[in-house]
Amino acid sequence: MKKYLTLLPLWLLSLLAVAQKEASVWYFGRNAGLSFAEGSLTPLKDGHLYSEEGSASICDAQGNLLFYTNGMQVWNKTHQLMANGKELKGHESSTQAALILPKPGSPHLFYLFTTDFQGMDHGLQYHLIDMSKEGGLGQVTSKNNLIFAPVTEKLTAVRHRNGRDFWVLTHRWNSTAFYAYLITPNGITFAPVESRVGSMHTGDNGGTIGYLKASPAGDKIAMATWAPVNKLEVFDFDNATGQVSNALDLGKFEEAYGVEFSPDGSRLYGGKNGIAGGEARIFQFNLKAGTPDAIIHSGKQVAKSTSRKIGALQLGPDGRIYVARNESSWLGIIRNPNAPGEDCDYKDAGVSLGSQRSEFGLPNFPGFYFQNLSAPTGYVVQKQK
Repeated sequence: MKKYLTLLPLWLLSLLAVAQKEASVWYFGRNAGLSFAEGSLTPLKDGHLYSEEGSASICDAQGNLLFYTNGMQVWNKTHQLMANGKELKGHESSTQAALILPKPGSPHLFYLFTTDFQGMDHGLQYHLIDMSKEGGLGQVTSKNNLIFAPVTEKLTAVRHRNGRDFWVLTHRWNSTAFYAYLITPNGITFAPVESRVGSMHTGDNGGTIGYLKASPAGDKIAMATWAPVNKLEVFDFDNATGQVSNALDLGKFEEAYGVEFSPDGSRLYGGKNGIAGGEARIFQFNLKAGTPDAIIHSGKQVAKSTSRKIGALQLGPDGRIYVARNESSWLGIIRNPNAPGEDCDYKDAGVSLGSQRSEFGLPNFPGFYFQNLSAPTGYVVQKQK
């Protein structure tokens, strides 16, 4: 084993050895926030972001905040609007309104991808942010560049097998097609890899709603789709070719919205609300159960919320999964997501947001930021800042 490890590039060895801290600071909902810096979990109240659903944030490799966004505006680390950082054609009522990725090979350039809500005309856009501008506060140097429309509200990314490049994934509206766009040091490859697999996303615009997530290892993707589709699905993903394959329909889940993988990739969690809400439940599937039929039948309810509706399920740097409770001053937490069944240990009043409120969304992070997590660490909860 040591022999093979010595053949890896030094930059890849350092990536495997050092915990990534790009997901250390979160802003979401009604001016809500969390910091995972220095081994503590601290609710924040200094954010200026409001979003009914989607948001994204990014830190440097040391866990220092760089900027955050609701897909329509971008705020810098001082919580001021970034230069040229307004009137972006995303939408704060899109499930995954925004996604931030570093440009491969660049120390200071970032792509911001945004989606419009409910399959509207602005579709999937990209914007370029240069953190060397404005004395390190950053500037949006190019914005509102249309990649494709119409798309659903689904948006995630997977690291390419080469360890350098990325795939940006979305789902075409009125179609069964996933689109995977390759991001390299040369830029965006605008001809996507297309995979026609899984459910048809058409009809009522509510069918655009719901999360698309990739496993930390990048070998699986999962999708939750709201009414009228009302289902959870999981797929294989080839991070060398960008192909999505082997759709597995996990069944009907009314008003499905959030979906997330456990840190070790063995379990998949999905949330549903019931028609018009009132049945906020979380289900777990054992992806190591064996056959597709065995995976489907491994599904079981592992948690319920006192909130009428729940939204995003988002893995955190501490190895736990956080659950957005709509219009609540609390987030739920799945405290041991690698464990089977109710041993996953869900706590509905997991962390207080103080006077701030959660809505449907949490920041949209690529799964690869959580690839090397060990068991949940149990960050100490600090008083709100």
